[in-house]
Amino acid sequence: MLNKKVNGITCALLAAGILSGCNSDSTDSTDIEVQEKVTFTILHTNDNHGRFWQNDDGEYGMAARKTLIDTIRAEVEAEGGVALVLSGGDVNTGVPESDLQDAVPDFIGMNRIAYDAMAVGNHEFDNPLQTLEMQRDLANFPMLSANIYNADNSRYFDAYKTFDINGVSLALIGFTTDDTAKLSNPEFIGDLTFTDPQDEAPALINELRADGADIVMAVTHMGHYADAANGSNAPGDVALARSLTEGQLDAIIGGHSQNPVCMEPGDNTAYADFTPGDDCVPDQQNGTYIMQAHEWGKYVGRADFTFENGELTLDSYALIPVNLKEEVIVVDENGEPELDENDEAITELVFIKDEITKDPELLAELQFYQDQGSASLDETLATLTGDLNGERADVRSKQTNMGRLIAIAQSENVNADFGVMNSGGVRASIAEGDITYRDVLTVQPFGNTVTLATMTGTEVKEYLSTVATFTQGAGAYAQITDVNMIVDCTAGSVDIISIGDKDFSETDEYTFSIPSFNAAGGDGYPELEVIDGGTVDADALQAFFVEQGSIVATDYDPIGEIVYANSTSSEGCVAE
Repeated sequence: MLNKKVNGITCALLAAGILSGCNSDSTDSTDIEVQEKVTFTILHTNDNHGRFWQNDDGEYGMAARKTLIDTIRAEVEAEGGVALVLSGGDVNTGVPESDLQDAVPDFIGMNRIAYDAMAVGNHEFDNPLQTLEMQRDLANFPMLSANIYNADNSRYFDAYKTFDINGVSLALIGFTTDDTAKLSNPEFIGDLTFTDPQDEAPALINELRADGADIVMAVTHMGHYADAANGSNAPGDVALARSLTEGQLDAIIGGHSQNPVCMEPGDNTAYADFTPGDDCVPDQQNGTYIMQAHEWGKYVGRADFTFENGELTLDSYALIPVNLKEEVIVVDENGEPELDENDEAITELVFIKDEITKDPELLAELQFYQDQGSASLDETLATLTGDLNGERADVRSKQTNMGRLIAIAQSENVNADFGVMNSGGVRASIAEGDITYRDVLTVQPFGNTVTLATMTGTEVKEYLSTVATFTQGAGAYAQITDVNMIVDCTAGSVDIISIGDKDFSETDEYTFSIPSFNAAGGDGYPELEVIDGGTVDADALQAFFVEQGSIVATDYDPIGEIVYANSTSSEGCVAE
């Protein structure tokens, strides 16, 4: 804590709020302690997922992000404050140009922007540990996680980083969702153990306070779930804040759930209907501010704080759009909509806020990686009529044509009776038109292999009773094809009517495809003994497209073969 010692003569010059500590009639030179006001700013992003480059509409991208952050940092420092730039993790996985280069351009971009620290995300384990070690060496900032341990019980990453904020000590702890143990490929995480952040936090916070930390914050990759309704996901930031003594943790800068954490004013249990450019009220639980900036660098979160007399105050908060655009109707000089040849209003995309100039040096540096990653990705594999829906919000809450198509492609690859695909492995949609290998890698970037499991009907029923009842919103939510069944969400059981075109029998033997990730226990799926077909999931999808040549999206729409009973949703089991 920053203190200033003054004597009786100096007291006469102090503000009225301090004069109560002085005796103007006395010449006593006894020292007193006065707390100075310190201001600082936290800038944050999360879930970059390979988006080092702007999209086709010129939105987001690290070059524009650097300009914005540099501008804010200069403004804060000119006023005597300090700015820290933090990431809520998941730098890896999502865009082929990044995936093919092990996220090197993303970490270079973060270095140039001068991030101060990042939480370790679960997708940092999508590659073998030697790739993660390369990224850790490349980063000019610490990767933090207090709850990941080696076999010898030592921490794999630094647990925290301490910053001097003009004399005030700010300790920043990192936490990673303990779901990582099931979300990551078991072959890649080796002997690592992921403990519960709620078990780690109290003692570590107390230790840091005892060592002189005035402010303790956490940068996390755990997810924000309103009112702690996390469903099949591990408990997130809200549960962590509620598990602590009130005010024990000052703030959480988060990631993982990829949502803008903007709450209804006066209600910390419900999300506001937020659109880019709106005001944003961050969550506050049990005396802890909680923030998250959606995904992909679409926003930079800005939190301005004041620390005075041992109290931390959030002065202002905003999610600043990074060159995001909105569709508007084009009007003529009279203010009337302009119409096309079909008498429909003509629209165009315009920036929601003033365009942020892309930093030219970083743009030029990243252009090299963008061009390198783009090579050989645009060869046409097939043509698509209609859209294949792999949107995160949809594929994790209902059966979609994209999820079902992938399950079919994998089951045909290993000649299985039916297919099971975790929705967390479906990362994007494909729009009508030509399908390229770039599209395939965007949809399935993880490099899992297609495996074949064999079970009796009784075993299949037991297996699907677990898998088909994973709740909506989780990556574990299963896309299933060629099974006609009723799923009882309350009982946690299934009643299978048929598999393929044959009536179901508990004594018959069945085969099904399952990604190697899930066969090894990923996403909390039961661990299985399988035959690994050796085909990478993206390659199986590529081969399916090439074989079909022409895809009609509606051919893969669900036709009601899976019925969810005892649930408030007809599309899946609902988290309590």
